[in-house]
Amino acid sequence: MANASKTPMMEQYYEIKKQYPDAFLFYRVGDFYELFEDDAVKGAQILELTLTHRSNKTKNPIPMAGVPHMAVDSYVNTLVEKGYKVALCEQLEDPKKAKGMVKRGIVQLVTPGTMMTEGPNGAKDSNYLTSVVTNKSGFGLAYSDLSTGEIYATHLKTFAGVANELLSLRTREVVYNGVLTPDNKDFFHKTNITVSAPTPLEGEHAEISYVEQGVHNQAEKAAVEQLVGYLLTTQKRSLAHLQIAQSYEVNQYLQMTHTVQNNLELIASAKTGKKMGSLFWVLDKTHTAMGGRLLKQWLARPLLSLEEINKRQEMVQALLDNYFTRENVVDALKGVYDLERLTGRIAFGNVNARELLQLSRSLKAVPVILENLLQSDSDVLKDFAAKIDPLKGVAERISTTLVSDPPILTTEGGLIQEGVDAQLDRYRDAMNNGKKWLAEMEQTEREKTGIDNLKVGYNKVFGYYIQVSNGNKSKVPLDRYTRKQTLTNAERYITPELKEHENLIMEAQNRSTDLEYDLFVKLRDEVKKFIPDLQKLGNQLAALDVFTSFATVAEQNNYCRPIFHDDDQEIEVIAGRHPVVEKVMTEGSYIPNDIKMGNDTNIFLITGPNMSGKSTYMRQVALIAIMAQVGAFVPADSANLPIFDQIFTRIGAADDLISGQSTFMVEMSEANEALQYATRRSLVLFDEIGRGTATYDGMALAGAIVEYLHDKVGAKALFATHYHELTGLDKSLEHLKNIHVGATEENGKLIFLHKILPGPADQSYGIHVAQLAGLPNKVLREATKLLKRLEAQGASELGPASEQLDLFTESSTNSIPEVAEENDAQEVVSDKEKDILDQISNLYIADKTPLQIMQMVADWQQDLKDED
Repeated sequence: MANASKTPMMEQYYEIKKQYPDAFLFYRVGDFYELFEDDAVKGAQILELTLTHRSNKTKNPIPMAGVPHMAVDSYVNTLVEKGYKVALCEQLEDPKKAKGMVKRGIVQLVTPGTMMTEGPNGAKDSNYLTSVVTNKSGFGLAYSDLSTGEIYATHLKTFAGVANELLSLRTREVVYNGVLTPDNKDFFHKTNITVSAPTPLEGEHAEISYVEQGVHNQAEKAAVEQLVGYLLTTQKRSLAHLQIAQSYEVNQYLQMTHTVQNNLELIASAKTGKKMGSLFWVLDKTHTAMGGRLLKQWLARPLLSLEEINKRQEMVQALLDNYFTRENVVDALKGVYDLERLTGRIAFGNVNARELLQLSRSLKAVPVILENLLQSDSDVLKDFAAKIDPLKGVAERISTTLVSDPPILTTEGGLIQEGVDAQLDRYRDAMNNGKKWLAEMEQTEREKTGIDNLKVGYNKVFGYYIQVSNGNKSKVPLDRYTRKQTLTNAERYITPELKEHENLIMEAQNRSTDLEYDLFVKLRDEVKKFIPDLQKLGNQLAALDVFTSFATVAEQNNYCRPIFHDDDQEIEVIAGRHPVVEKVMTEGSYIPNDIKMGNDTNIFLITGPNMSGKSTYMRQVALIAIMAQVGAFVPADSANLPIFDQIFTRIGAADDLISGQSTFMVEMSEANEALQYATRRSLVLFDEIGRGTATYDGMALAGAIVEYLHDKVGAKALFATHYHELTGLDKSLEHLKNIHVGATEENGKLIFLHKILPGPADQSYGIHVAQLAGLPNKVLREATKLLKRLEAQGASELGPASEQLDLFTESSTNSIPEVAEENDAQEVVSDKEKDILDQISNLYIADKTPLQIMQMVADWQQDLKDED
């Protein structure tokens, strides 16, 4: 420790830093927050600050970096976004009144899970802090978005279940009370989730008692107590906006792992991680931030209750049928701010006057919404409106207290309207009259002294003064004027009378500013009493926003209302479409497909070329099911569906970087998940199972998995494969049907029909797809030769691997003579001639103009001449 640590200020700094060793300590000194020691070195690098030193004259100067207190939020957010914690150390007393060292203390610990400010595109994102406790029965888990106060709790049996919830929630910080195994630590490290230790609280706390009243499971209760305790310890302020925790079971909703949600691209594109290209992108026509967040929650947890699904569908149908009502409601919702997060800021005590006015304007939009709902022809909309309290008194109290355009800072005055407080009006009158008096004094002094350019002025350092130019100093009545300040070209004076009025005006200014702040705090505390009502209103408006979004999307995209049945698992979707693919294609170009799986069919074995639409068809089935169970309408002419309890997917080939597994291990793990836990009410999507290993291994595994799904699981399954040998399973498996994606050849070109047809595909067209990808002609030609030899040989006659390798050599003993002779004859033709013949064979004349054809022929002639 440096010698400078002996100074009182540094001793205070080190004492506070000991309490928060894992956080950046922002230590308030005047108008700056200072960083010292390692915090300064690391902070300067991350935040791009200038690194300086304190006590430069000592042998060990202390590294130091600082940020202005007015801009501290942006620096804190940068650190927290990168997974760090920041402890804000404030001056707890006025430095002018302090005796000795200014008292300082931590006023807030900002962590990844407790950050309340969102980025420019983060209004529709939730920021969850999660608490996990371990006990004999497994794990208790609770999570909260501090900015809204919502809290949810559940219990899980395995850490794998915990990990899946954390990933699904996209939580950024976990308060964990158990012992972490090396594998657990590795998981948190690879997912960039900050792990924090619990912070024990002493005594009873009303917030904990209030929040946990709805939780009865002991593991969940422990997780909630740990969560709220951590929030109280880190935030060090009132958390009046925390809501009663809602307990839930994972199996209360349609279950999908984090991987399944990513594969189906529910919230973000799997390629870009952005909203565009996801189901959320298609369905999100919400106009409030809280509506967007609720839509994401619904997509992650589709319903299982037919009654609840029907309630949502009724709202969507009513808004779809009442166009003008819906449009008027949408217009009103555009003026509604984020009530959920505004209430959080009110509870925190950091709301400003402009934000309170946002709340008032939002509340004034509610009566407009209610009027339109109540005047509609729908009893469903009228019933929904009847449950909403517009809280008119709160809106009026705010709008009649605050000025229409207040400053951002609440401590510098200019907030309160005239007529609100009599004492404030008197102070303002004194200031206004005081300024008038100063103007009159200036005129009077000019007349008395004969100094025409005499003026009465003010600055923050010297207060009020009378200024006289040097050329008029001889006219100054020194019996009344006392010199106050000398300038280059003038002198400044004060008089007893001016000093008296200065004291009066300054007192009025200071007291009016303090009084305005007191009145603002009083208003904020009055509004604070309505936090539960505001949160309820926010939830209702968010739901209405999502319903209008569903209705708008259904109308714009010609979606239908799905019908559900509980008695069987039959699927019948007529002219179904993939909602995202349809959206990105030109209007009218998407080719719809039916999905008909009766009670006699559990498995569709899907064959067809790559790029033809097999994966799109499979995802289409899952997305229609999810949309339906969320309560939305679906992209189809009609849809009759069962209620699925789980969805399992194996789509795409990728290594799992989090668990360190290879592509094939991931493939088998995801397949195992479905085989172990799927039920007859589940939906399984398997795309190209077995392709991550040798041909026969993969084919054998794929066949065995199909048989297990058929005989043991009984779920509805779509199984896409290039193993045409598997299409023969329809003869032995009663509930399996072959379907394929149509394709045809025209003029040497492969044409995808994108239409699902009965029966197996006649071939995979792999070489045609390779041609579309632009592979060299020589590669395509050799592949064609090998394919012919393999087809002539017949897969059933192939020997072990060593003999298979012989197929790729000219000396193969398995060669068919006729094929060899044909190949020999072809070899007489030169490579250049073969290339030209291939180009002629693959030429689609209808795509070319006569001039282009002539030019191509000329080029071929020249190539042949050059070869000679």
